[in-house]
Amino acid sequence: MKILRASHMERCIGCYSCALACARLVHRCLSWLHSGIHIRSSGGLSTGFDAQLCLACDPAPCVAVCPTGAFAQRPGGGVKVQRELCIRCGACAEACPVQAVWVDPESLNPIVCIHCGRCTAFCPHDCLEMAEVRGAAETPSLADHES
Repeated sequence: MKILRASHMERCIGCYSCALACARLVHRCLSWLHSGIHIRSSGGLSTGFDAQLCLACDPAPCVAVCPTGAFAQRPGGGVKVQRELCIRCGACAEACPVQAVWVDPESLNPIVCIHCGRCTAFCPHDCLEMAEVRGAAETPSLADHES
């Protein structure tokens, strides 16, 4: 299984091409507010940019708090979202330790990276990649990202 990784963010110029590609190709909207990946400045052009996206936690805290089962664990990490089951309570966004689940301000639908990799082709500096994850031992957990 593959998951999206922002492995070369030192190359990022903050163009938001990946976010716009995700919004357009996955969520059928032309606004980076509807994207599963968000790019933010680390303090300006001289300090670079960070990618805020799902880390493919296993087990995923957003899955654990979803009262309807709209969020389901993907084998190997990450989540699947069944929007028809979502009651738009926002518990998933509150539970995410890295703030990678966003709630669309208009529809209140949750938006999260689904690790499809469609955004990678649109990054002009190859900052993003799809990384192979073979087993549970290699899958990131919440403990790996707490400091």
